[in-house]
Amino acid sequence: MEKMSIGLWAHAKINLGLDVTGRRGDGYHLLRTVMQSIGLADRVFLERTAEPGIALDCGDAALAADETNLAWRAAALFFRETGVSGGVRIRLEKHIPMGAGLAGGSTDAAAVLTGMDRLFDTGLGLEKLQTMGVRLGADIPFCLQGGTLLAEGIGEVLTPLPPCGDLTVLLAKPGASVSTPAVYRALDAMDPPHPDIDGLIRALGDGSVPGADPACVPGADPACVPGAGAAEEAGTSAAERLAPYLGNVLEDVTAPQIPVIGRIEEAMRRAGAAGACMSGSGPTVFGLFADRDAAQRAREALEAEDFGEPLFLAVTQACAQSIEEIK
Repeated sequence: MEKMSIGLWAHAKINLGLDVTGRRGDGYHLLRTVMQSIGLADRVFLERTAEPGIALDCGDAALAADETNLAWRAAALFFRETGVSGGVRIRLEKHIPMGAGLAGGSTDAAAVLTGMDRLFDTGLGLEKLQTMGVRLGADIPFCLQGGTLLAEGIGEVLTPLPPCGDLTVLLAKPGASVSTPAVYRALDAMDPPHPDIDGLIRALGDGSVPGADPACVPGADPACVPGAGAAEEAGTSAAERLAPYLGNVLEDVTAPQIPVIGRIEEAMRRAGAAGACMSGSGPTVFGLFADRDAAQRAREALEAEDFGEPLFLAVTQACAQSIEEIK
């Protein structure tokens, strides 16, 4: 029976480590970053329509529902590349804060590509979808695959890494916003210390961590599950092993502009986080915890300090998307 609608959870990401290694002739910066999917997710619903065209409902007046939206652009790119007939109606239910360094727009676009590939039975597969997706944004190839990956180039060269384990992440999203292009431009004029990405990769491999479920790929059915838990080694949790290597070269640009970033990181460590860091170009701060109870206590402690920033709890995730429903 022909599928007429599909729903997906589109997961956010954090950067456990982010370094900028250079810049291409076309101005794009070269990255070396360890990216991790987390359970905080938007819901993306797609419905085939007989009439051609794209209809987008964002459910949030602050988010454009036209061709400037990455989800709309992903649908338009799909139709151009495949030549399939008909149209699509897209509805976004936003839970990932916007402008947060968590790839909220990119993960929605990735879910649109995955969902339309299934909905229109085009069988493009992950590699083709990633090739399409990078034309829209450097985070989209990761958001199509997810889990724990090393991203290089402008973000499109992906290498699977050992899963980081079943960790709980506490996130705080400052109210201030940053311009990602402006952050990269400012970095060009600086010579900041670089995070130890190789050390982070070694730390990921130090635990006896089972591999990700091979079925946990874009559109896994019925749903992807959180990353398998890392076995503790010599009494050291995965959060403690990773904490010394958390680092983000872009924080040297963003944190002086938004001082609350540093204060939130310190508060998270005082409240029991093994480590804390900024994600992407910011301004969201995340803290790593070995268990949810410790993260919940930290959340309460930060709420008592009244930073005035939204707080979110999420677990690490072994994939970027999961199917919610197919009709």
